[in-house]
Amino acid sequence: MPGLQTEFEFALPLGFPDDAGNLHKIGTMRLATAADEIFPLRDARVQQNQAYLVVVLLARVVTRLGSLREVNAGVVEKLFTADLAYLQDFYRRINENGHNRVPATCPSCSTDFDVEVRSEQGGS
Repeated sequence: MPGLQTEFEFALPLGFPDDAGNLHKIGTMRLATAADEIFPLRDARVQQNQAYLVVVLLARVVTRLGSLREVNAGVVEKLFTADLAYLQDFYRRINENGHNRVPATCPSCSTDFDVEVRSEQGGS
């Protein structure tokens, strides 16, 4: 689909420390499909605990996190709560709006505008 952005880069506030001590902060999330929201409902972990839905869902749509080979439910489970909350908000923003912009108002002239939320560069 030309012109449609389907992947968005993010930077976690804290980052995911792997077992080797590497910190992974920069990642990519793709837009969710209907299947991404439906299939996790069949997962036994979600059926036992609805709160686990976000873990399974994020594991499906986060396509890259630093240099990790795979982002799966085990990785999402180990995220700090600040990073999990950030990814939930990021997911909502890109999937509801189709972009990563947030509304802002100029404090001087009260003009309303959108600001593209850019991730910081650095880290892996």
